Amino acid sequence: MKINYRFLFLIIVAWPLYYLYQHQLGAISFLVLAIFFFLMAMKELKMLKKEKKPDDTQP
Repeated sequence: MKINYRFLFLIIVAWPLYYLYQHQLGAISFLVLAIFFFLMAMKELKMLKKEKKPDDTQP
């Protein structure tokens, strides 16, 4: 996911999450953000592991 799409997603989701926070349902918005950032971190970790993996094509 490109960085621009991440920011766009956060901007679009900001108002509903703030609405939940104002109505004493902040745990839901925190959970949604936590899942979003967890998925982003897993994707980045997967890319880093792929970079560090030694090439198997060398004899």
